[in-house]
Amino acid sequence: MSLFWETIQSDWPKIVQKTLEHVELSFISIILACLIAIPTGIYMTTHKRLANSVITVVSVIQTIPSLALFGFMIPLLGIGKTPAIVALTLYALLPILQNTYSGILSVSPNLIEAGTGMGMTRRQILWMVQLPIARSFILAGIRLVTVQTISLATIATYIAAGGLGDIITRGMSALNTNMILTGAIPVSLLVIAANILLYGLNRLLTPKGLRQQKNTTG
Repeated sequence: MSLFWETIQSDWPKIVQKTLEHVELSFISIILACLIAIPTGIYMTTHKRLANSVITVVSVIQTIPSLALFGFMIPLLGIGKTPAIVALTLYALLPILQNTYSGILSVSPNLIEAGTGMGMTRRQILWMVQLPIARSFILAGIRLVTVQTISLATIATYIAAGGLGDIITRGMSALNTNMILTGAIPVSLLVIAANILLYGLNRLLTPKGLRQQKNTTG
């Protein structure tokens, strides 16, 4: 244990640098995935014939082994952060896309009819009725993607994108368990912290009355 703490103290600047790189890779990829998948999921709810084709195509990406997908990026985009972000974004699309699509479709037709009867436009119904109700579905997809992306970002080291994977692979090459842990533990802490933050965000965005109702029924 003393050797572990000595490793942390001696490598602390490097650990902080690689953690920031890891957060950057993950955060950018998740944001890009949300910007692509959420509007696409919304669009598919009004074009259901297209939905199956889009979901099938995006699902194919999930069947590609992660290391292979990073490898495919090299002849297309070279090495570094850009191909890593593209690969991580592609992997992150499916859960957000599916949850957005399913969440909006789960809204009761009676609520939509009521909104139409009140004179609301389709855009108003989307923003004031469908998206607020589907929010928990969408955030659940984002939480899943966040855990997945932070974990997969460790592989980005193989295409020189940086991140905590650099420390882990260096430790593996040197057969140094303490060094491996100095990379693996921050990854785990990032996953836990992101999960807590997103859970808190979902709770914060849930109306107080609905929260009380869930607590009562739970």
